[in-house]
Amino acid sequence: MRVWKFGDDIDTDAIIPGRFLTIYDPAELAKHAFEGTRDEFAKEAREGDVVVGGTNFGCGSSREHAPLALLGAGVKVVVAKSFARIFYRNAVNTGLLPLVCPEADAIADGDAVNVDLAGGYIEANGRRLAVEPVPGFLKEIVDAGGLVSYAKNLDEVKRCNIE
Repeated sequence: MRVWKFGDDIDTDAIIPGRFLTIYDPAELAKHAFEGTRDEFAKEAREGDVVVGGTNFGCGSSREHAPLALLGAGVKVVVAKSFARIFYRNAVNTGLLPLVCPEADAIADGDAVNVDLAGGYIEANGRRLAVEPVPGFLKEIVDAGGLVSYAKNLDEVKRCNIE
């Protein structure tokens, strides 16, 4: 997984500029991800790449378009020292995994990283960097592809139990 490194206070307007908020398709949003901030991201990001930020990643406006744009670009995991709360929940609710890593500064742009959730770390530059545990129910939502898919699966389970 290739790292796209960003600094502190990356707001949702930097992730997806407001003029694209009429788009809801993740693949279309991805074409404009980090436009005006880091233009090469939209052209060069690949499936499995990881975005790494500093503190307060995803601050600013409350919009699910930001995590959707990252998902559309093939990003499944965002690592940061800390997240704005609304971005964190929007990420989970859309199926993007936010991981808090107090040592995210040790990860450099272009690094190859491996995420080991079971082990509780990210491996980068030969180092294991601890990540905060993801609560089980949040991981279930991400694994389901987001809150809507998770809820649909619950409805199916209930129907099967009733029948």
